[in-house]
Amino acid sequence: MDKLIQAAKRTLQYPDSLPFSVYSSVKEQRLVNVPVIKPLLICVLDGCKKIGKDDEVSCPAGSFVFLSNSPKVDLRNIAADREYLALLIEFDYQDFASFGYRQHKTANYFHGPIPALLKNTLQQFVEWSAFAPAALWPLRRQEILQTMYHAGYQQVSAVIEPPSLSHKVYSLISADISNDHSVAALSTRLAMSESTLRRKLTAEGVSLQALKDRAKLGYGLHLVQTSLAPVGHIAEQCGYQSQSRFTDKFKQLFGITPTELRRTKMPD
Repeated sequence: MDKLIQAAKRTLQYPDSLPFSVYSSVKEQRLVNVPVIKPLLICVLDGCKKIGKDDEVSCPAGSFVFLSNSPKVDLRNIAADREYLALLIEFDYQDFASFGYRQHKTANYFHGPIPALLKNTLQQFVEWSAFAPAALWPLRRQEILQTMYHAGYQQVSAVIEPPSLSHKVYSLISADISNDHSVAALSTRLAMSESTLRRKLTAEGVSLQALKDRAKLGYGLHLVQTSLAPVGHIAEQCGYQSQSRFTDKFKQLFGITPTELRRTKMPD
């Protein structure tokens, strides 16, 4: 595990985007309503992660949790003697094509220890990503999924479901986070009328404004966790003209302010 930890930490110095994220903290982080729009693999390298309102899932160092494309999740990141450190990899729906799409997913998540085969595959993925072109990223993501399947985690073939309309809208917003994304523009891109778009989102229990907020604040959460950028600059990148407005919305959704979250990454 030490080699994977070292490889993950080395990537923190890379300014360019990578097909994974590395989250760390030296104090406990408690977050609610964290959006999980794409299937997400979280490998805990140090510390412990607990998921659910009542900590239903516990993932100590050396284990993983694979989350389905679910609307939101509550979690705690708990630092051990040194820190909390996790490797996060998002997957696209198309990455699962080799398994054959199933009509219904069988679970919202599964978890377990990271076997040696998966650990080595992840280490290669992290090291390779520093120089590989983005066009090749899907191939390596598919390799990770196949590795999990052949390492005994057959649940990976049935942990996703086809993207809903709200997933598709969220993806469009996330692709250009600073844009206002009017209902007219979104309905045109989705080839449906504005009224149909609103009606179908309502049927899924979500509004367009809620999706906009979730996408912008989810990106803001990612930036707070992975960068040293000032909160005001992050607010601008997320399409907020006011830092205080961004902070209020962030606290309302996640239960913590960006500044409070940033402090969990700093030693006393």
